[in-house]
Amino acid sequence: MLNTDYGIGEVRALASQIENETDKVGFKNVFDNSNGGVSILSFRAGQSLAEHLAPAEVMVYVMDGEVRFTVEGKLRVLKSGDFMLMCEGTPHSVVAKSDAKVMLVKIKP
Repeated sequence: MLNTDYGIGEVRALASQIENETDKVGFKNVFDNSNGGVSILSFRAGQSLAEHLAPAEVMVYVMDGEVRFTVEGKLRVLKSGDFMLMCEGTPHSVVAKSDAKVMLVKIKP
């Protein structure tokens, strides 16, 4: 069963579902269930997330802007239209080089 605030079958533009916050990284859950979910994050240029562990198998998709991920100590630059995969437990951090919006698809192993 999906946990969501959206109606099933509704058509929406994904990037417009979240606005860039002024003082913190924005987060919006699109849906989740016991197997994972989809979330979107918004960053202002210069905002960051400190190193943390991926909570599931994750696909990161940059919808808009540019972000820099440090994944297991290696720098990865992702721009609008790019995606990257991470395994559960992968240490990573994020810095937005411009205003950006990112979609996370999470699947629990």
